[in-house]
Amino acid sequence: MLIRFILVLVLAVTALPAFSMQEAENFTLKDYNGEEHQLTNYTDNKAIVVMFIATRCPVSNDYNDRMVELYNDYADKSVAFLGINSNKSEPVKEIKEHAEKHGFQFPVLKDHENVIADRFGATRTPEVYVLDPELNVVYHGRIDDSQRESQVETQDLRTALDQVLAGKPVSNPKTKAFGCTIKKVD
Repeated sequence: MLIRFILVLVLAVTALPAFSMQEAENFTLKDYNGEEHQLTNYTDNKAIVVMFIATRCPVSNDYNDRMVELYNDYADKSVAFLGINSNKSEPVKEIKEHAEKHGFQFPVLKDHENVIADRFGATRTPEVYVLDPELNVVYHGRIDDSQRESQVETQDLRTALDQVLAGKPVSNPKTKAFGCTIKKVD
């Protein structure tokens, strides 16, 4: 009976969806100006924040100021930020106008075929991944716990970055991202 229970438990656990990935693979994408960016170009930083974002998603747009603030607070602490737009219906020109309008100082890259979103397992905007210099995923999930900035109680991304910068393991490495679904290529 115990063996049957253990077998059922093992089968149940292996049927659960796995964490999308433990280590990111290098990729090359172009930003809205046509400049290529390789993920490995940012490994001289203490952390790399990969943010899947959108121009038309109201949830992602509610985070625009917070993303700018995060960049401003951490860029000089050796944290790189990359925005990635994987929505098929949002053209490069629109991405450029959106980034300029909202003051994004970090590169915003276009993932035309959803290859990078699929590789990361990203399904929402905004959805973030924090990578260490070896491209290990040390945090995956939301920026914070509320679309409404006035109701934020947990600043998950800030906490993760502060722990990484302090040389500590991230205490809560996975949270549930919320927002609009990434509109994929058919």
